[in-house]
Amino acid sequence: MQDLETIAIIPAPAEIRPLQGRFRLGPSTAIHLTDPGLEPVVDREVQRLRASTGLELPVTSNEPADIVIASDASIPPEGYRLEVGPDAVRMQAADAAALFYAFQSIRQLLPPEVECEHIRSDVDWSLPAVEIADHPRFAYRGLMLDVSRHFYEVDFVKRFIDLMSRYKFNRFHWHLTDDHGWRIEIPAYPRLTEVGAWRSETMVGNNLKTYAGDGIPHGGFYTQDEIREVLDYAAQRFVTVIPEIEMPGHSTAALAAYPEFGCHSGPYEVPTGWGIKSDIYCPSEATFGFLEDVLTDVMQLFPSEYIHIGADEVPKDQWRDNSLAQEVIAREGLADEDELQSWFIRRIEAFLNANGRRLIGWDEILEGGLAPNATVMSWRDMIGGIEAARQGHDVIMTPKDYVYFDYFQGDPASEPLAGRFGHPIPLDTVYGFEPIPGELTEREAQHIIGAQGNVWTEFISTREHAEYMSYPRAVALSEVVWSPKATRSFEGFSRRLSANLAHLDALGVNYRALD
Repeated sequence: MQDLETIAIIPAPAEIRPLQGRFRLGPSTAIHLTDPGLEPVVDREVQRLRASTGLELPVTSNEPADIVIASDASIPPEGYRLEVGPDAVRMQAADAAALFYAFQSIRQLLPPEVECEHIRSDVDWSLPAVEIADHPRFAYRGLMLDVSRHFYEVDFVKRFIDLMSRYKFNRFHWHLTDDHGWRIEIPAYPRLTEVGAWRSETMVGNNLKTYAGDGIPHGGFYTQDEIREVLDYAAQRFVTVIPEIEMPGHSTAALAAYPEFGCHSGPYEVPTGWGIKSDIYCPSEATFGFLEDVLTDVMQLFPSEYIHIGADEVPKDQWRDNSLAQEVIAREGLADEDELQSWFIRRIEAFLNANGRRLIGWDEILEGGLAPNATVMSWRDMIGGIEAARQGHDVIMTPKDYVYFDYFQGDPASEPLAGRFGHPIPLDTVYGFEPIPGELTEREAQHIIGAQGNVWTEFISTREHAEYMSYPRAVALSEVVWSPKATRSFEGFSRRLSANLAHLDALGVNYRALD
């Protein structure tokens, strides 16, 4: 019988039972598909296997076959059953996404050379006999990439999505706009990308109290065709892309392009130094017209149910000093600028809801009263998420002390440049993260729909650095959001990870070595 820990599947399946023997793929191996609705997934995943194994692996509706693939509506959503014996393999999936996840488990059971893009005829293409019954703990399993602070080309965004999908993440949060760069083409407002997508240089180092620039212009943006390309790529991997368009703060790049939507006449410039900026959208009818135009384009591009509007770290001094903002406060009977922020967000939410979408915002959207249908992404700690869940709102937990992957992973003296905002977050800290706070009742806990890791890129300017900061911490988080809490063990995870890293090696991922 196989040793359970040598079956290096991550995230760990809900149920797993090692068996005797191995199943070997060979020249005569054929695949029988009983549900034509699953054919697109089978075609894509089998083609990937053919590329490395060199085996024909024909897919047929005829029986018998060595590998049988079927659908089973009795399995929980995104769940699958996998039975590997010495003579046959049977895969049953609740839906197309579930079958995709079953194939990811099979890839991890195969030798790491399966990740190669050329044929390896010198490899024993076999996998251990095992029975697996698997489904995810949380519906929302996410990673975020900030492309505003540093721009990443389409090919890396696709690679980021591909890597996360291999570990059964299903939400990619694309942080497209912020003070330091606007990254999405909006044809009606060309200056957003002509002006807002570029800055004159970038701050050097991570000490926010001193400033030195590198003298190198930085920028870039995604055309709408490029965004569609990314969305199609993600959809094939059952990853939903959630766009973030920041408001009402973190808006300097947009205001540099269109100063008439700000609270003063400007001039505005895309900032070159990090930190919270004071610029903010003015709550005028012209501003809401602009934001609704932008969000209309965003909704036409992105099929996601959720649209993220940020709404974090909103400085309100310019509202206090602005006559129009004060007129809105008086007209709407608002108590203060916090309630003005809530009014602003409720108005945006009403627009999104009227178009069949839902709003997500960072936990600051609780300030001044939470919008009726909003989902809270709790980042400063878990308190905001607890409060929102008690109010009956859905919550995605992403606390900075556990899942901010821009933080150091160990001693800063021996690590690449990273944020100085908090303590190091090593692998075991990520693995020890529990998204459901113990103080919630069982009913309240149902509003915790998942968790997310965030890759903020103030100090991460290259794809190699982004991968180093993300992996293997993202692998640890994948187990937190997928696997049953009761079965998790950092010791067992560490043993499986040591074997699993050979797959990341084969993929050329620049991950941080284990301590």
